[in-house]
Amino acid sequence: MNHKSVLIRIFLLCAYPLFSSATEENAVLKGEDSGQNDFSTDSPSVAGIIKYNMRKSLDLEQEGCYLKTGKNDCLEKCGFNATAKTIFIIHGWTMSGMFEHWMHKLVSALMQRESEANVVIVDWISRAQQLYPDAVNHTYGVGLDIAALLNWLQDEHQLPLENVHLIGYSLGAHVAGYAGMHVRGTIGRITGLDPAGPMFEGVEKEKRLSPDDADFVDVLHTYTREALGVSIGIQQPIGDIDIYPNGGDVQPGCGLGDVLAVAGNFMEVMKCEHERAVHLFVDSLMNKEHLSYAFQCTGPDRFKKGICLSCRKNRCNKIGYNATKMRKRRNSKMYLKTRADTPFAGYHYQMKMHVFNKKQSDDADPIFNVKLYGEHKDTADMFVDVHGNSIGLNMTNTFLVFAEEEIGEVLRIRLSWEGESDSWSSMWINIKKKFWGNHSKPVLEVRRMRVKAGESQKKYAFCAEDSSKTEISPGEYINFVKCPDGWDAKPKKRVPM
Repeated sequence: MNHKSVLIRIFLLCAYPLFSSATEENAVLKGEDSGQNDFSTDSPSVAGIIKYNMRKSLDLEQEGCYLKTGKNDCLEKCGFNATAKTIFIIHGWTMSGMFEHWMHKLVSALMQRESEANVVIVDWISRAQQLYPDAVNHTYGVGLDIAALLNWLQDEHQLPLENVHLIGYSLGAHVAGYAGMHVRGTIGRITGLDPAGPMFEGVEKEKRLSPDDADFVDVLHTYTREALGVSIGIQQPIGDIDIYPNGGDVQPGCGLGDVLAVAGNFMEVMKCEHERAVHLFVDSLMNKEHLSYAFQCTGPDRFKKGICLSCRKNRCNKIGYNATKMRKRRNSKMYLKTRADTPFAGYHYQMKMHVFNKKQSDDADPIFNVKLYGEHKDTADMFVDVHGNSIGLNMTNTFLVFAEEEIGEVLRIRLSWEGESDSWSSMWINIKKKFWGNHSKPVLEVRRMRVKAGESQKKYAFCAEDSSKTEISPGEYINFVKCPDGWDAKPKKRVPM
């Protein structure tokens, strides 16, 4: 067994406690040595096992009504409306054998937002609660069963497939993909909520959710952080648009300390991030006035630098239920930052400033903070994150600022340089200077700042409020107000000394 297989064995034993015997572990590792997904598309039959629970009540404790392929009396009893939107919710792998709490929230949000729609839960729990590899082997059959139901509804009741929306979480996202691949015609939309990664990462598109499975496939990735060679959520882009909130990495409010303080269970940390995709989708249904926008970017590093906040040529989109179909552009990766709790939407700002080196302050290594003063309210001081890099001297720096509250139009900005005792990082920089560096007080200069608001796409130029106060040292700040000559004005050329 190679090194990668050993790591995967350890990970799955930690992440999936149900694997308890050597036989079960070997089942997990089936095909892992080759790096291929070897589960059979000739999966065990699930005919008659899958239940289609059409919801008439927000209370999931009530039994609901069940659709059955070929049974017209069931459609009449359930009040199925073939001309309305039809939304299928497909759960993923489960250890409890019961619907998880997120299902209640999603059903309730959908029924409130789309009161006339047919909202159907695809219940495949009897197969989903098996060992993870066995549950994976059943996904293909469940997808075929959904496709058979849709084909019958088309034949007997002229169901328009463009009105069908499949929403799949984790393994359920790939189930939706199989349904879309095998239905006769093209489903209107499939939404993948953090599609499962193990046994699906890197395989051919016929063995996972892909853009070919519906007219519009949108995917939310919230847990793509790799541990011991595998990721719980799939990392690669697999839709028409693939949205990575917070880079698809650590989700705010899901940190070890945050979750352990409430749940006291390490497993809840992973669940929090994996399940965040569902809660972002629910949030998009419930908070129509507070929409989250994602922005196209080649990768998370560029996004964190504030480079990608353009909405030109379909470069931005709403997320979750409100996402809109774009001109066919496969695997368009998009990013955004979110708050830790609902409403998750915040406000993105791109900021640019040219930092001039004064008095040979090559080793200044400043730590800047900004505070935005808006027409409605102000922000707290926010750390200028240049994503692991130092502020560049004698060059233009671009960075991203994320405000959790709407402040309205930005009226003023305060740029401050942390003093020597303001933070541990500043203290360490100061200690290094005292022992190895320049002992003189560093002086830098910032004359202008440029700001672009991602959500409104408005651009502003800010000049120093006091034109004689453009230099800054540790513990000091500069106030900037809107330049009278606007965004397009260029700073005057500096006469060489």
